[in-house]
Amino acid sequence: MISAEWDKIKGRLRDEVGDAAYRSWLRPITLHQVTDGEVRLGLPTRFMRDWVATHYGERIRALWGSENPTVRVIDIIVANGRSLQNPALAAANPPPAAAPAPARPRVVNATPCAAAPASEQDELGAQLDPRFTFKNFVVGKPNEFAHAAAQRVAEATAVSFNPLFLYGGVGLGKTHLMHAIAHHIREHNPARRVLYLSAEKFMYRFIRALRSQDTMSFKEQFRSVDVLMVDDVQFIAGKDATQEEFFHTFNALVDQGRQIVISADKSPSDLEGMEDRLRSRLNSGLVADLHATTYELRLGILHSKAEQMGAAVPQKVMEFLAHKIVSNVRELEGALNRVIAHSQLVGRAITLESTQDVLHDLLKASDRRITIEEIQKRVAEHFNIKLAEMSSARRSRQVARPRQVAMYLAKQLTSRSLPEIGRKFGGRDHTTVMHAVKKVEELRSSDQGFSEDVELLRRMLQG
Repeated sequence: MISAEWDKIKGRLRDEVGDAAYRSWLRPITLHQVTDGEVRLGLPTRFMRDWVATHYGERIRALWGSENPTVRVIDIIVANGRSLQNPALAAANPPPAAAPAPARPRVVNATPCAAAPASEQDELGAQLDPRFTFKNFVVGKPNEFAHAAAQRVAEATAVSFNPLFLYGGVGLGKTHLMHAIAHHIREHNPARRVLYLSAEKFMYRFIRALRSQDTMSFKEQFRSVDVLMVDDVQFIAGKDATQEEFFHTFNALVDQGRQIVISADKSPSDLEGMEDRLRSRLNSGLVADLHATTYELRLGILHSKAEQMGAAVPQKVMEFLAHKIVSNVRELEGALNRVIAHSQLVGRAITLESTQDVLHDLLKASDRRITIEEIQKRVAEHFNIKLAEMSSARRSRQVARPRQVAMYLAKQLTSRSLPEIGRKFGGRDHTTVMHAVKKVEELRSSDQGFSEDVELLRRMLQG
């Protein structure tokens, strides 16, 4: 009799909500237990359970009450088991307990989603590096704003700005700050659920959910956290389906007052291949950039690293490395690691001479690094214009085209950001550099002679 009642109720629900909503939310419901005027229904995930309890629970109770007045309570639980095959036997032979928590969501007052265990969150996301804490982050002018913003997010009891968007070149400290935020929250407020992962892993899990037809579980995992941290979001540029899901996840968390922290190699406005609505969302919070390191900051990082490793490194060696290794912090720390390891393994003191010998390949590559000034000089000579024209306000084609080529080569052959390149060309805006790069790429694809000119310049500079 109970099964027949449930079949009638499902039919009426399908007529009321339509086929699409019925297939998504109501068809997965299974009948698990009936006893003493209480019906227990099961759904496979917490997300589905809470959604159905909130949006359809009262209607299910009303429909069942009209079919059978003795049914007073509808209890919706998380359960992956089979439907109750013989409800009449339920009271005498109840199935194994399937409810994950004592406080289950009832139809009138659904409780929030239960917190996922820390081990589950760690498995879903990426492991945090224990070295990347605020204590180990060396602050200087290029990163002080981003550091202050990250600390505010980590210490805040309420969301101040959403999202916090950190951007900068490779090895400047974005990932360090994100790990530091996660470490601080987990240490000082362990009840908050923090999920850190790369955009690549987000996409991978989304694709896996699509293949296994388990997108509801995916949505539940990502939309039930208190702090979502996504590293290298530029990875999903041009990937429309992943962007769509990320956009909805973003909106769901913001609407619930949850914190989002994102990092990328460019500012939201400069991320090509991103939908306008997602770019607008990323721009809606606080955007903080990490600039290229200064000599003073590099020296401070080296001292901090040597202290952590318990190694005595002469000041002259520190200053030499800070002057020579200017690309990024990872390369700088790697160079120091090599110097210290060589000293410990061969049992020799660290000297300036031994450092130059150990790092000969790295120093050679550093000496060969191309500068924007070198590019400007070579391009000006090639097109027979004055070097000063690279920074002038003249817009005639005779000057503008070589200037665009120099900007293009600066983008291709140096690690400088678009704003930095623009400043070297007379204080021009980064959008001007973007336009120049795009224009040169178009001309190279349509004009063989022009493409050969640009390629010749590239080989000359790299040689």
